[in-house]
Amino acid sequence: MSISISHENELLLSTLRAFMDAEVHPHEDMVDKLGEVPEDLGRQIEQRAMEAGLYAANLPEDIGGGGLDKTAMALMERQYGRTTHALHSWIARPTEILLACEGDQIERYLLPCVTGEKRELFALTEPEAGSDVMGMKSNARRDGDDWVLNGSKHFISGPCMPDFAIVFAATGVDETPRGERKRITAFLVDVGLPGFSIQEGTRCVSYRGYKTFELRFDDVRLGPDQILGEEGRGLELSGKWLGMGRIWVGATCCGKAERLSEMATEWAANRKQFGQAIGRFQATGFKLADMAIGIRTGDLMVMDAVARAEAGVMSDADAAMVKVYCSEMLNRVADDTVQIYGGMGLMEEFPVQRLWRDSRLERIWDGTSEIQRHIISRSMLRPLGA
Repeated sequence: MSISISHENELLLSTLRAFMDAEVHPHEDMVDKLGEVPEDLGRQIEQRAMEAGLYAANLPEDIGGGGLDKTAMALMERQYGRTTHALHSWIARPTEILLACEGDQIERYLLPCVTGEKRELFALTEPEAGSDVMGMKSNARRDGDDWVLNGSKHFISGPCMPDFAIVFAATGVDETPRGERKRITAFLVDVGLPGFSIQEGTRCVSYRGYKTFELRFDDVRLGPDQILGEEGRGLELSGKWLGMGRIWVGATCCGKAERLSEMATEWAANRKQFGQAIGRFQATGFKLADMAIGIRTGDLMVMDAVARAEAGVMSDADAAMVKVYCSEMLNRVADDTVQIYGGMGLMEEFPVQRLWRDSRLERIWDGTSEIQRHIISRSMLRPLGA
């Protein structure tokens, strides 16, 4: 990585790299072949991450978190990107939307996530409303002081069965200059409540071992103290998390692309054809050059967006640009690495095929490339009244 890094962050990365080499990287192939992270291994990573001071590093120090700023978190997420999500997700970075907890919610939900006593899921996506958030059918209606929740969610991801979910549901309709708009509210919903069923969903070929869950709500009764934030302000809350989440995706893509580029470069330097290293052939060498350009560009875009976020001026379009560029750059790097390896790039004995499969998901989750381009183009057209 070519960007200047402070001495403190160099020490942080040194600690993280040592941790990953000892606790995470040795288990990559086993997890991919097994299709899951054994519970005891996941809990071991979790516990040792706490001991190393890496757990909940994204949350403020005054609640027990690591208190790292966005620059440090971007560097950490980049390093996490060099391995499989199934393993590094056990080093929890609780969703920052939980900082909206108030009163008893702090002791009940926020603090246990900082200490590792509880795990949460961020439940927004639905079977018929993936990119179309306003098309969600999950709803909650008032019943006295309580709310009654109905609906379903899918593709809700996490390393293990959670203790509660942050569930988004429509709680009414608002009139806006553009017509009616659903009022979305975030609820804290404990696993085990009557009417709330949760099960593991279908398995994905990307990031094998990282679970997806299906959630169903059948007249789940929730008290007024289980609203996170304010009624009708759920999308505003989620937007604060999703924006930085897209930057973290960009950072992880740069880390994964760097690992693939290193593999491709080493292979190109040592694989001989027609009496010379294949990297000396223009068709291969230019692929390596394009990888280096793409990774450098991605790193600069991530750090520019982080600087904007630290200054409080990052826009949705800024995050969208990072997400779409870095995820698509990674896919080009992964595909070119397979091409440089040739047939060996698709053999299970080599990690290239796993990284290639893992890379494909990045263009879909946290908002598809198409959605990111829509956000960007909308930001360009709206000031002109279009």
